[in-house]
Amino acid sequence: MNLLLDTTPFLWYITGSAVLPEQVVEAIRTPTNDVALSVVSLREILLKHRLQRLDLPDEPGVYIPRQRERHQIAPLGLEEGALAHLSKLPPHHGDPFDRLLIAQAIEHDLTIVTPDENIQKYPVKTLWAS
Repeated sequence: MNLLLDTTPFLWYITGSAVLPEQVVEAIRTPTNDVALSVVSLREILLKHRLQRLDLPDEPGVYIPRQRERHQIAPLGLEEGALAHLSKLPPHHGDPFDRLLIAQAIEHDLTIVTPDENIQKYPVKTLWAS
């Protein structure tokens, strides 16, 4: 399975939060699954940190890549092909970061790891415990 971590589940995973369902943790840790974090999530983290809505132990530009590498999570760049999907998405979700993740998931045939019910309304595979 090819997984794309939504921003909050990524943060929960790297901090070992008990909020993250065990089934999701297992999917992320399964060696045969490819797991990625989008640069879109990095941008969201940088913005929330700058606005003081997200506290991190180090600057996000250093901390996030270090944690991503530590947990063997690949980076996913934002490409032109993914952006083409944005105009085709129905308006279920107004969050621009999530809409970009949805477009990337469609473009790369990824399963988004997310508890966000609005993302689950789109024609994209999602993973979360019931």
